[in-house]
Amino acid sequence: MHKAMIYGALVACLATTAVSAQEPAQSAPQNPAVRTNDNNTSNVPVKGANSFTESEAKSRIEKQGYTDVGTLQKDQDGVWRGTAYKDGKPVQVSVDYQGNVNAQ
Repeated sequence: MHKAMIYGALVACLATTAVSAQEPAQSAPQNPAVRTNDNNTSNVPVKGANSFTESEAKSRIEKQGYTDVGTLQKDQDGVWRGTAYKDGKPVQVSVDYQGNVNAQ
């Protein structure tokens, strides 16, 4: 009788281990990692915690062909905003946490 109880406990333990091993992996973070390419994923600034410094944001804007990038300010949505020139005309530019550069 004692062996039967031990065997039953062992079977229950293995069954529990097998079920827990089938649980899905942890879900991905809600904020995707910053891309290293220069293609936008959005044509509007995406709200989110922005880890770019002002100089990094300015550099991303310049890589998109803008010149004379002025002082940038980070707004309440985490988006760097400022003025730059494109084709000799002043435009409002922004850089979001994903690195998207947009002009308004």
